[in-house]
Parts: sequence; C-alpha cells; structure tokens
Amino acid sequence: MSSLLAKCQSPDANGRIQHISPENAGWRFVGFDVYRLTAGKTLTLDCRNNELCLVLISGIASVSTLRAEYPHIGKRMSPFERTPPYSVYVPHHDHAKVVAETDLELAVCRAPGKGHLPSRLITPAEVGVERRGKGRNQRLVHNILPDNAAADSLLVVEVYTDEGNTSSYPSHKHDQENAADETYLEETYYHRLNPEQGFCMQRVYTDDRSLDECMAVYDRDVVKVPRGYHPVATLAGYDNYYLNVMAGPVRLWKFTWEKGHAWINSDHYPVERAL
Repeated sequence: MSSLLAKCQSPDANGRIQHISPENAGWRFVGFDVYRLTAGKTLTLDCRNNELCLVLISGIASVSTLRAEYPHIGKRMSPFERTPPYSVYVPHHDHAKVVAETDLELAVCRAPGKGHLPSRLITPAEVGVERRGKGRNQRLVHNILPDNAAADSLLVVEVYTDEGNTSSYPSHKHDQENAADETYLEETYYHRLNPEQGFCMQRVYTDDRSLDECMAVYDRDVVKVPRGYHPVATLAGYDNYYLNVMAGPVRLWKFTWEKGHAWINSDHYPVERAL
C-alpha cells in the first residue's frame, strides 16, 4: 500500500479515525484528524502552537474556546447534502471543547499559528460557493478558509465531484518555495463516497516521476500530497466529496498546471470525438 494513503481506522477511545501529523507524514506544516463522536460525547483539543479549523462534516455540536462559546452549531447531517458546513477557527495557545449534540463527524485541521487572531465561527453564509470546470471536469467547491480570509497558515476547502467526473484537474501542483508563480503547500484529501461502498482514484506524481503513485481511495481514507500533481477521478455510480487542508511557509495558493493537460481549461474542451 502507498505510504501516501492513510486508511480509515476503527475509532479509538476518543472517536478518532484519522490522524495525520507532520511527524508521521514526513513534512512540516499540515496536521489533520477526523473524529466520529456519538451524541453526548465530549472532545477537548489543546491547540499548543497550532491554529485549528474545526469543520463539522456532519452533525450538530456546541463548541467553546477560552474566550468564546458557539452553541448548537451545525445543520447538515451528511456532507452529500451539499450545503456549506459550519466551522470554527481556533488560534494557537487556545483550546477547544466540542460537545456532540447528535452523532458528529468532525475534522480537525491544524497548522502552525503565530499571530493574535481571535477565535471565530464560520457560518455557511460566509463560505464561498463556486462551480468550476466544464464537461467531465465539473465540480462544486466550498471555500471554507481561503487565502483571503484571516488565518496564519491554514487553507481549507471542500469539493464535490459527480460520478464519472474528474477534479483537482487539469493536473496542477504547488510544491515550489520562493517561486514567482507557485507556492509550497502540503495538502491532505479526506474522501467520502456516496454510496459509501464506492471508491475513487487519485494519482500523485511529479514531472520526473520520482514520485508516481496511483491509489484506490475508499470512504474516509486520506491521501497525503507532499509534492507533485494530484488529480482525482470518480467512477460510475459513486459521487465523491473531499475536504482539503493546505499549509506552507507562505499562506497563498499559487499553482502551476501540467503543460500537457492544460488544454482542458481552453475552449478546445469539451470536443466532439468521432466514434
């Protein structure tokens, strides 16, 4: 199995099913956990030197920090309702207490914190919604914590890709530091499939193919992208949701397309093909 693929685990004592850290991923910035909490369960998170973005993938919860309370947040009971989520931004040197009021699927996105931002609630109305692409490269995007929103390091977005479509495509990368047209951003993909027995395909590869991994990704698996291109392809019968977390030394999403596939963005696609 690829070292870039983190399979969903049985819940531990705290309900955690995924745990990605800089130490176990072999990188510097991104941490990512997923918890499945039953109604009534409580989870306490210590930020330490990291800022957090708590994304309620499904369910309702009350969240409190050292200086603020966000009671009874959440609305959607499945990410496939395709409505934007409730999220809570928590700065470093703070902590968060989460009380599940229904069964809860919670993503905890981490990256280094360094500023003095307050915690805040990110409501669905504050999430930018856009549709990208055309033809078989269409997807729905929810910009939860984009680079024009206040944070120190984190970038957080969720994407829906219908059956038979591609996304994170044409192939693009963001793995260069100190480049004029690209930033270095580590990235995680937390995948959900509907129906849940399905799978999608994700490839992570570099121009020189020193990294070239193609993975069958099942429900609640995580793909780690340390560098290179990272397109996703769905299969017939199954819709795909993924939550992306990115972070690097500069909080800016600048990327470059793989030249051979950039034409998918042009007016030459989609094209009629002879059978």
